[in-house]
Amino acid sequence: MSIPTKIKLYKQEHIEITWDNGKIIKYPLKFLRDESPDAGNKGETILWKHYAPPKRAPLKSEAYLVDKIEMVGNYAIQIKWKDGYDFGIYSWYLLEQYGDYLDVRNNLHQDFEHEH
Repeated sequence: MSIPTKIKLYKQEHIEITWDNGKIIKYPLKFLRDESPDAGNKGETILWKHYAPPKRAPLKSEAYLVDKIEMVGNYAIQIKWKDGYDFGIYSWYLLEQYGDYLDVRNNLHQDFEHEH
């Protein structure tokens, strides 16, 4: 597992993480908020039974603005959003997975834009 060496918020658009393996990943704020790993957003599993999260109203634009980013031990960050939402801990492992997903998503779209 890689470890971030630098975490920076850019213009309320994305968080850029530089990893110790040399990768630099830009995480769009909308993606991070929509994919918040808390039980209220993703649901939870208790004794092998999955409970879906409750339906929620559409988010307002301030929900995608970061108020602050705090370290959680040596393994994660927690993002406090401008609308007061501060649930969900983004572990290094999860952020690496999100980075892999974003890389595939971004490259997949580019592949389909070219004529073959």
